[in-house]
Amino acid sequence: MPNYRRSRTCGGTYFFTVVTHRRQRILTLPESRIILREVVRDVRKIHPFTVDGWVLLPDHLHCMWTLPDNDNDFSKRWGMIKARFSKRAESSFFNKELLSTSRKKHRESTLWQRRFWEHEIRDENDFNRHLDYIHYNPVKHGLVGSAIDWPYSTFHRLVKEGAYAEGWGSEPKGVSTGEFGE
Repeated sequence: MPNYRRSRTCGGTYFFTVVTHRRQRILTLPESRIILREVVRDVRKIHPFTVDGWVLLPDHLHCMWTLPDNDNDFSKRWGMIKARFSKRAESSFFNKELLSTSRKKHRESTLWQRRFWEHEIRDENDFNRHLDYIHYNPVKHGLVGSAIDWPYSTFHRLVKEGAYAEGWGSEPKGVSTGEFGE
């Protein structure tokens, strides 16, 4: 089994990619959005973090968090979010056909990939590049023509705060975004 090494800086800022199991397109459905919002809110009460940026796409999400100065355990937070979401969404999204022997053995749901990808943000330039990546992602995947057109992201909040211009993230004319998927 691989030995995954995770960054462990207390108070660090991290970029994450979390994907649904077998790329199920469930995350932007109304019930999923409600459940995920409530679960994240509840986990933040127990284990606080600041949401710097977030985008929810049908089969994956990207986000950037800053942890408290005395804390580096983002894995615990993701474990709680994924487990609580799975428990609450199971009646709506459980798919017996996706439940492998291994998933049964490890008591895993059929909603999430096992792991997540994380990157520790190194500096302000890295922060800005990842925030731009988060908010441009729906355009990249051909879901919308402009970041402002995608309703499931923090882009709207950041426009109100003055961090982005409303027209930022429009697809350049003549550029194809290609197939959906990462």
